[in-house]
Amino acid sequence: MAPIAAAGFCLLAVCFESVTQEVPSNQYYEQGLRAMQQGNLDEAERELRLAVTRQPSNVEARVNLGVVYMRRSDWKQAQTQLEAAERLAPNVAGIRLNIGLLFYRQGLYRGAIVPFESVVRDEPGSVQARRLLGLCYLFVERYKESAALLGAVWKESQSDPSYLYALAVAAGQAGDKPTEENALARLLAMSNGDGGTGDSRAEPLVHLLIGKAYLQRDDYPDALIELQKALTLNPRLPMLHYHLGLVYRHQNQLPNAKAEFLTDLASEPRGAYANDQLGEVEFDLGESAAAQRHLEEAVRLDPHLGTAWFYLAKIHLKAHELDAALKALDSAAAVDARSTNVHYLRAQVLRQMGRAKEAEIERAAVERLEQETASRLELELKGGYRDPELQPK
Repeated sequence: MAPIAAAGFCLLAVCFESVTQEVPSNQYYEQGLRAMQQGNLDEAERELRLAVTRQPSNVEARVNLGVVYMRRSDWKQAQTQLEAAERLAPNVAGIRLNIGLLFYRQGLYRGAIVPFESVVRDEPGSVQARRLLGLCYLFVERYKESAALLGAVWKESQSDPSYLYALAVAAGQAGDKPTEENALARLLAMSNGDGGTGDSRAEPLVHLLIGKAYLQRDDYPDALIELQKALTLNPRLPMLHYHLGLVYRHQNQLPNAKAEFLTDLASEPRGAYANDQLGEVEFDLGESAAAQRHLEEAVRLDPHLGTAWFYLAKIHLKAHELDAALKALDSAAAVDARSTNVHYLRAQVLRQMGRAKEAEIERAAVERLEQETASRLELELKGGYRDPELQPK
C-alpha cells in the first residue's frame, strides 16, 4: 500500500523533526538551512553536503540533509544520512522519528515500527509518534495494539476525521465495540455539523469515511447513502468513485459499477485495486478481453493481488489456456495458500491437463480448508470489503 499521506487523504499531517545539537556552526549549514526554508532543495542539498564534509559530526546538518533527500524521495541517501546522525546522537529521539518516517513514507510499515516504538518509549508524550505507531500497527493487522495507541490520543486527535476512521477500523477489528461506536458517533456528529472540523471542505471527506466505515461492516445501503452525499459535495474526491463501484457491484448493478471504476481510473490510471475490480466486473459481464487487460495491469502494479490472479486463471481456463491458468493460480496461491477457491479451481485445471493424482490432492485440500477459518483471499473472493489504503505490506 502507498503511504496514506500520499493517497486521497491524510491520516496524519506528517512533519519532519529537526534536532538541536551543540556543534560549531558553519556558513554552509546556515545557507543550506535558509535554502530549505525557501524550498530551494538543489541549493539546500549542495550547501548541506558541504557542511557535512567539513563537519562530519554536525548532527543537525546530517538530519536536515536527510530531510532534503526524503522530500525528493531519494530514500537510500536519506537513510544513509539519518543513520549516520543516529550513530552520532543515539539518545536523540527526533532522529529515530525521522528514520521511522523514512520507512513510513515508502509504505514499509513493519520497518517503521521499531524506530517509532523507541520514540514512544523514550518520549511517551509524543502524540505524533503514538499516532504513527498506531497507524503502522493497523496496517500490519496488529489491531488491539493499534486501537490502544490511537485511543490514547483521542483528546488531541478527535477533530481529525481520518484519525476517527482509523480508530474505528482498528477497534472494530479488535472487537472493541464501545471504542468503535464512539469513533463512528463522532464522525456522524461531524457530518451533521456538530463539533466539526472547522473546515467546510472536509465535509465530503467525512461522508466518504463514514461510507467506508459502513463498508467495513458490510452495510452497503447505508454506505451508499453516505457516498452519494460525498458525491453531491465533491464528485472529484479521490477514492469516492472506487467505493461507489464497490457498492454497485455488491448490489449486482454491474454497468453502474463498471462506470464508477472507469471514472476512478480516469483520475488515477495506476490504481491497482480499481483495475482489479474493473476486470472482475468485466468478466462477470462477459467482456473477457477487456477483463484480461485490466487484470493484467492490476497484477503488474501490485503482484500481491490474489483476486486478480484468480480471475486471470478463470479467463485462461475458459479459453482452455491451461498452462497460463495454472501459472496464474500458482501466483494466487503464493499470496494465500489457504483459499478453497484457488485449490478448487486448481483441481479443475489439473484434471483437464490429465494430472488426476495432483487434482485429487487439491480436492482433498479443499475439504480440509473448508473446516478451517476462511482465509483473507477467500473472504475477498466472496465480496468482503478491502480498503486499499489499509492493506498490510
